[in-house]
Amino acid sequence: QVHLVESGGGLVQAGGSLRLSCAAPGNFFRINAMYWYRQAPGKQRELVATIDTGGSTNYADSAKDRFTISRDNAKNTVYLQMNSLKPEDTAVYYCKADVQLNSILSQTFWGQGTQVTVSS
Repeated sequence: QVHLVESGGGLVQAGGSLRLSCAAPGNFFRINAMYWYRQAPGKQRELVATIDTGGSTNYADSAKDRFTISRDNAKNTVYLQMNSLKPEDTAVYYCKADVQLNSILSQTFWGQGTQVTVSS
């Protein structure tokens, strides 16, 4: 079992910035793709950004040009730098990781979520 530990959420004014972190402690072969999702009240969870093992990234349209996903493979950590935040970015943000547990077994794990609130 891999427990993803998220941090960095909080309350920020519109136009401000936050940096989310998600660490994956434990013993495993490696982490493959890593993701950030978010879920606003009354809405479905949506994919915000993805980063693969080589560092290639993809973003939802709502995140392009404002958010940056990155990873530190040595620390098994993924980050989400969020700039120019808007009230509509208010949500619980979750990280997800595709973990290669050993040479033959891969499993997906989720973080517990961190609240981001953007005030107008």
